[in-house]
Amino acid sequence: MGGSNKNVLIIGMGNVLMQDEGVGVRTVEELECRYEIPDGVTVIDGGTTGMELFEPIRHCDYLIVADAVNTGDPSGSVVRIVNDGIPAFFQTKLSNHQLGLSDLLALLTLKGELPKHIAIIGMVPYSLENRLGLTPESTAGLDRMVEMVVAELCGLGIQPRKRERFLTGSWRREADREAVAECA
Repeated sequence: MGGSNKNVLIIGMGNVLMQDEGVGVRTVEELECRYEIPDGVTVIDGGTTGMELFEPIRHCDYLIVADAVNTGDPSGSVVRIVNDGIPAFFQTKLSNHQLGLSDLLALLTLKGELPKHIAIIGMVPYSLENRLGLTPESTAGLDRMVEMVVAELCGLGIQPRKRERFLTGSWRREADREAVAECA
């Protein structure tokens, strides 16, 4: 399956109750539904947590974070920010979870336990309404987010294998139920 001895952590961050703010969580859910996750790769739904992620992050060599970001780019823009670009990314508030993540990375830096490679894959949201599902525009961009996470893994020499039959994640099912209930 393309596993490796690398210790990779993929975290999806976001609040799925605020529409596109949940795109990071939905990205890792779709990743697990579409791909078999190789040995050495751990996927976490980080939700809106902060310091609770300290232990998992400090024990990984490679960190990939999927999240909604506000970079000033047009809504739907998907960005990749890595290693040295991350401190500049945190100079202004760009994500609702940024404070927790930036604090974690700062603490890990002070302790000398920062992962060897960090990548943030983010999408600029269209809407932050109190709704469970993503907007149709962000749903369409979800494929790009998943592709970028897979490309990040491939860049680390890890080749996830596509599932023969895609699964449907619980957040997607719940969003679909909410959409059907609104139409009734």
